[in-house]
Amino acid sequence: MPGDLNQYGFLFGGKMLGWVDEACWIAASLEFPNCRFVTVGMAKVEFLHGVGEGVILEIDCSKKKQGKTSVSYDVSVNRGRHDKEAVIFSTCITFVNVDEKGDKCPIS
Repeated sequence: MPGDLNQYGFLFGGKMLGWVDEACWIAASLEFPNCRFVTVGMAKVEFLHGVGEGVILEIDCSKKKQGKTSVSYDVSVNRGRHDKEAVIFSTCITFVNVDEKGDKCPIS
């Protein structure tokens, strides 16, 4: 959408990072509905291609690793369903489960 683009007509990187974080948080929350996840990190932030107005993005998340209090997801952003070769961005996001006070707690 035009409001997501910079003055040169390309998607703001921060917008994509927000969408990626939210998509993976949804995946984690669906898999572990009794948990309260917060993002603790992204492995690498490198945008491989610019994204112009009207481009449809597909965000794919898959669980990579689960620990006692944390879970990590591999995520990739591609240009729509028909262009799987055009990876725009990929990273690994890690979430930690926290209690009401914000302290780490086991994943249930």
